Amino acid sequence: MPETNNRNDDKSPEKKPPEKTPLVPPRFGRLQRFLLDLDSRIDFAIFQTGRALREGYERFSAFMDRFHVSGFRRVVVELASEGATLGTAGLVVLLALAIPAFQETSDDDWLKKSELAVTFLDRYGNEVGRRGIRHNDSIPLEDFPDHLIKAVLATEDRRFYEHFGIDIAGTLRALSANARAGGVVQGGSSITQQLAKNLFLNNERTIERKVKEAFLAIWLEARLTKNQILKLYLDRAYMGGGAFGVDAAAQYYFGKSARDVNLAEAAMLAGLFKAPTRFAPHVNLPAARARANVVLDNLVEAGFMTEGQVFGARRHPATSIDRRDERAPNYYLDWAFDEVKKIVEKLPKSVNERVFVVRTGLDPNIQREAENAVETALRQYGREYHASQAALVLMDVDGTVRAMVGGRDYGDSQFNRATDALRQPGSSFKPYVYAAALSNGFKPTSVVRDEPFCIGNWCPQNYGRSFSGPVTLTQALTRSINIIPVRLSVMLGEGKGAKAGRAKIIELAHKMGIHSPLPDSTSLPIGAAEVTVLDHTAAYATFPNAGMAVTAHAVLEIRTATGELVYRFDRDGPKPRQVLSPQVAMDMNAMMTKVVEEGTGRRAMLDGIKAAGKTGTTNAYRDAWFVGFTGNYVCGVWFGNDDYSPTNRMTGGSLPAMTWRQVMAYAHQGVEVKPIPGVAPGPVPAPPPARVASAKPEPEMPARPAVLTRRAVEVLVRLERLFDEAARAADAALDAADAEAAPQRRSSLEPAQISAARSD
Repeated sequence: MPETNNRNDDKSPEKKPPEKTPLVPPRFGRLQRFLLDLDSRIDFAIFQTGRALREGYERFSAFMDRFHVSGFRRVVVELASEGATLGTAGLVVLLALAIPAFQETSDDDWLKKSELAVTFLDRYGNEVGRRGIRHNDSIPLEDFPDHLIKAVLATEDRRFYEHFGIDIAGTLRALSANARAGGVVQGGSSITQQLAKNLFLNNERTIERKVKEAFLAIWLEARLTKNQILKLYLDRAYMGGGAFGVDAAAQYYFGKSARDVNLAEAAMLAGLFKAPTRFAPHVNLPAARARANVVLDNLVEAGFMTEGQVFGARRHPATSIDRRDERAPNYYLDWAFDEVKKIVEKLPKSVNERVFVVRTGLDPNIQREAENAVETALRQYGREYHASQAALVLMDVDGTVRAMVGGRDYGDSQFNRATDALRQPGSSFKPYVYAAALSNGFKPTSVVRDEPFCIGNWCPQNYGRSFSGPVTLTQALTRSINIIPVRLSVMLGEGKGAKAGRAKIIELAHKMGIHSPLPDSTSLPIGAAEVTVLDHTAAYATFPNAGMAVTAHAVLEIRTATGELVYRFDRDGPKPRQVLSPQVAMDMNAMMTKVVEEGTGRRAMLDGIKAAGKTGTTNAYRDAWFVGFTGNYVCGVWFGNDDYSPTNRMTGGSLPAMTWRQVMAYAHQGVEVKPIPGVAPGPVPAPPPARVASAKPEPEMPARPAVLTRRAVEVLVRLERLFDEAARAADAALDAADAEAAPQRRSSLEPAQISAARSD
């Protein structure tokens, strides 16, 4: 059996081993091989790169070993290497600092004077002042007196002709002197640096400005000669009194050319470069003479003159022209100049003039009366009320400002309280609240309860700490009740809360002419936000304009020095905007008339003239206002103190209302009185007496000089425009005639003449 089985086994077919399943499917084999190949190539490249870098470093090390030094020579080499490294880093830093400075010179016309020169005329065409530059650069450097040049160099930069734009020795000397004195007693800027500041930079005291000044000084030294730099400095430096350059200053202070100034006058002029406002002789002659004496000392110390040469100038110091009696409306002109600068920036590029003649809306007679009224009120009652400052703006109902008082004394403070001071208006803000209420469905006869009322933890109080119960809106405004406008702000929210109601009030106030931000607060309806006198007065002009908001402006016309008209407000200025319906404006006028005739503003009543307005008094009596209007004018008056100290219980119905009445009564003399829209003509109650403890008899009001009526002014302006149009038409006709005659003249020339003309 076994053998048989074996034979059968031998004859049976051979069995094959089972096939193994591949780890990677066939379709992935090609990708696998590609990735393996890529990996090997990357590894090989990294290896080759590393080996090449290593071999290159070894070759570099072997090469550098040839230059190996030791001992003293190594110290020198290391120092040179470190110096080169630090020098390169320093050059990069200097380049980074120089780029902003050189950007200031990108203007190709950097040598031209960019400031404006403006001559201002009043509304009747009379010159009232100037602003901007007053300079003359037509005098050659060699025509300036030798003692004037020496005085400037001895005081400002004795090493001017020796340094490269930055006087390092002078700067170190100034730093040492300032360190010993514990303050700034000596300046280290060279004349070139000061010129760079005058041409390109401003007066801010920052490190950035000083760095720019240094680079620009070097740049100027590379572009100009020393004499050119000195000439520009003498012509462009501000010398006080609106004068730029020594010649303009000599004309302004001494009434003569810089060619003719003596040594004493030259010393006074040279002393102005340091602080022209403080040492201006027409402002402070003793200080100017003391500074001139320092300049004379510098002349002797620098070796430019002997003591004997300056002795006569010490014994006979210079005396400037007395300009104290020149009562220019400086606050008005400052504001008008700012307005001109904004207008000129928007003029077409074709107008490249920098000298303009501007006719303003200034009425010099009203301006003078406004200044006198403010000064008289402060002299009589300022000490009693503990009030030291005031501001006033009077304008036509179309926004043309006729008078502006920005403070008690411009010589003492140039800060314009009429345009720049933000003060709380108190209750004089309430007309905006009532106007918003009338615009949202309320009526002057609408009744609101005057009773205790709180918003959160704040509970407003009335002036007398009492409540009147149900009152109409007219009664509430007349009696200046505080609770009612706060209640109205809540009711204007229409269920959305007081914040929504105050948003409507803020929006309306801005539309009427308030430009300052009005922060939303619970006390906003009773005047907690801050406004300027100018904005507040202009916003009140919306009421007599039947709801049309106007823009306060000084500029009526701008002409170039050649007489070309480039701007006219009625043509190019912003147009009135309807922000209140005429009915709302008329209702507000009737309500505010009650304030003057029956309420808190009775001291503002005018004899025989209907007037409307609102008083305002803030917490602790810090601010007192009266803003009101007639059919002709709008006027706002503020009294208070610059340091926000409280007055002695002064209200808007006292000095502000009395001053308002004095100015407005004068302004209405000899003019056609226009009615206030919505106010029926009728008898006006007699004004109450001035109830002030130390009241004095009111002086007799001066008569206003006869002036042209508004109609006459309009006729003259129309005639002026007709003449301008006729002149332009005549010029155009002449140009056309010349153009037609030119070919005929050319054809009449003989060939020889033509060839001769071409050769010429």
